Amino acid sequence: MAEQRLSERHRSDHEIPAQRSRAAKGPKASAVAVSFSTPAMASHLEWNLAPALINAARTCAGDPEPILGLLASCPESPPTPGQGRTVALWEFLATLASVDLAAARTVEPHLDAAAILAQAGLPWPAGCTWGVFAAEGRPKLVAAAPAQPSRPWVLEGQKPWCSLAATLDRAVVTAHVPGGRRAFMVDLKQPGVIAHHGHWASHGLNKIHSEAVQFNGARAFPIGPTDWYLARPGFAVGGVGVAACWFGGAVGIFRDLFRSAQSREPDQLALAWLGEADRMLASGAAMLHRATQEADQGSLDEVSAQRVRGQVAGLCERIIAIAGQAMGPGPLGFDHQHARRVADLGIYIRQHHASRDDAALGGLLLKAPQAAEGGSRPW
Repeated sequence: MAEQRLSERHRSDHEIPAQRSRAAKGPKASAVAVSFSTPAMASHLEWNLAPALINAARTCAGDPEPILGLLASCPESPPTPGQGRTVALWEFLATLASVDLAAARTVEPHLDAAAILAQAGLPWPAGCTWGVFAAEGRPKLVAAAPAQPSRPWVLEGQKPWCSLAATLDRAVVTAHVPGGRRAFMVDLKQPGVIAHHGHWASHGLNKIHSEAVQFNGARAFPIGPTDWYLARPGFAVGGVGVAACWFGGAVGIFRDLFRSAQSREPDQLALAWLGEADRMLASGAAMLHRATQEADQGSLDEVSAQRVRGQVAGLCERIIAIAGQAMGPGPLGFDHQHARRVADLGIYIRQHHASRDDAALGGLLLKAPQAAEGGSRPW
């Protein structure tokens, strides 16, 4: 009898894939707003394009083209963080990501580029799509200064991890210059820009190729002075905006988990997994909400950004694991939306460098002025 009960419990926890697939799918996922404070009471983002982007995310199935078309058609400047409405902006990104992570992965760098240009005091050119290419690799991308100040700089070399480079119109690109690095505006449609294509093997974000770009004498126009891109306060703010997208992806997986728990009488393990996932999301939401306030106050620094990014990346990894343990192989094998959401989030959070970023945070803590002057600790 004990063996029979154990067998029955095991079978209920991990049904055969076809049975579990039907249970996990449940009703169609809806674009429920993601909030960092009161559930389902997200702040309203005053951007006319926002509702259309969320509607497009519902049906785009990971394809960035409908999202890019909307971004290119928008005549108004995108909203930027740090202007008193950061909570509405990041809750919008999280909501978008909860519906479709590829949509958020397309919109976030476009908004980041708008913030970078605004911080540099440059006008926003409507009618085009933008990316931000700031990853480092070898060979280095180098920018050569023009003989005349009115002429453009010239880029030579390669840049890795350039998402949608073959599709976007323009990008903010960082390059090495004498004395450091500098950000530039680059027209990606010019002949000197060659986007590599065909090497992207990931099943996650599989329509958002993040491949290398070769720059051969490409014209570029500087944004800010040398090392301004990394030193500006907005750099930390932009990093947390990415974490808001990760958080939204985790919310999407949690919603699948919640529907699965509703589909039958949950046992103690199912309840524990659901409770743990909820607790982790609540802690991440609280950190993101506080970060929105710091961003608007101009006090969000690199230490705070690293804390938020690390915590959100960690909860994403744990919720991916919880969902697999709680729902079994069925949704991963037969529910296309859930399987893609898990794969998309899995590669997206690899923008966080795990223990290496924790090591960077530890270094920042030891270098903080208060630690050097009085030997005080952060806690």
